[in-house]
Amino acid sequence: MTTTRFAPSPTGYIHVGNLRTALFNYLIARKSGGTFILRLDDTDPERSKQEYADAIMEDLEWLGLTWDRVEKQSDRLDRYHAAADELRDKGRFYEAFETPTELDLKRKKQLNMGKPPVYDRSALALSEDEKTALRAERGDGVWRFKLDHERIEWTDGILGDISIDAASVSDPVLIRADGQFLYTLASVCDDVDFGITDVVRGSDHVTNTATQIQIIQALNGTVPAFAHHSLLTGPQGEALSKRLGTLSLRDLRAQGVEPMALLSLMARLGSSQPVELRASLDEIVEGFDLNSFGAAPTKFDVNDLFPLTAHVNAARAYADVAERIRALGVPEDQAERFWTVARENITTLDDLEGWWVLCRDGAEPLIAEEDAEMIATAMPLLPEPPYDDATWKTWTDAVKEATGRKGKGLFMPLRKAVTGMERGPDMSNLMPLLQKVRAKG
Repeated sequence: MTTTRFAPSPTGYIHVGNLRTALFNYLIARKSGGTFILRLDDTDPERSKQEYADAIMEDLEWLGLTWDRVEKQSDRLDRYHAAADELRDKGRFYEAFETPTELDLKRKKQLNMGKPPVYDRSALALSEDEKTALRAERGDGVWRFKLDHERIEWTDGILGDISIDAASVSDPVLIRADGQFLYTLASVCDDVDFGITDVVRGSDHVTNTATQIQIIQALNGTVPAFAHHSLLTGPQGEALSKRLGTLSLRDLRAQGVEPMALLSLMARLGSSQPVELRASLDEIVEGFDLNSFGAAPTKFDVNDLFPLTAHVNAARAYADVAERIRALGVPEDQAERFWTVARENITTLDDLEGWWVLCRDGAEPLIAEEDAEMIATAMPLLPEPPYDDATWKTWTDAVKEATGRKGKGLFMPLRKAVTGMERGPDMSNLMPLLQKVRAKG
């Protein structure tokens, strides 16, 4: 059975980049009838906050991405200690004491010699007495996993065949000097213990995957099927990382973006399939194909979400928005008509308020100089509210007879005088909702 996971760190809010990873893993699990695990990578006690963990779950629930169970790395520290002991016993774990400055000097020297800037394993030559002296001088060292210097190969679900020479990669640090377990070890233990069969994540993790494959094998685990999706860029190909703070899911939600608009876009963006608005998550699951995604950086434009959101809202039934419309103060006997008129003319549901203000208070008239005389003749011919379905036709017929205007030269100036806008709903349908027309004075 397929088992996938989404593993955010509760150190901030989920953004669109995180969502891509969460969604792909969710869709793979649901398409196969498998298990989707939410794993909170909270081993950093200083940066991990419960408020962020709560926010992550709230954002996923808003999208309908339900998980089968939650796992917290902070509950599994004993397991990580045991794994570290196992790696020591197997000769795959060693303590290193270099300072950041010393490591930086080593990297610069290697680069100047034309060599890859990888850790030189000098700590392996330390005697026990030298280690004891270094601990006394500097405190505990970091613990590095000793890679087997061979090619690490796998067939990636998106990138295809991957081959990385382990000698070109530094032995990864798995435990910091302060004793904190780092992502690489904790994640491997979790994937092994939870039976993770498929891992989809960003292409910036490809090198991590190579080292993790060796760690999994060292712990006698089963290597999952890995796939690395492309990273998102801005619409012009610019790095998105600096803008992710404004692209959190809760920010998009606050802007009125609808869940199905966001999910429909993210489930197809960067694939060979066209983006199509779907009515449900089940439809997205059915149409998802990981093999259709490419390796090239994927352009994301937040503005693409709003036409999709407009389509979602236009398709809503009145019952879905009745409470929101009543909260605006729309009279009960006009509420459903108001929705019918407004739904095709809004992007987000927040736009409803502006339409109700227009109906209730009228709009600042928009009158071109060449139309001023015609409007001055037309407005006395418009009766006082309330209006009905026949008002617009009756009024425009009267204005046509009085001024000789017809067609666009008649209807457009009258629309602008009444609504302050050049386009909008059919005026026959809008007029019965208008409680005031400012152009009448």
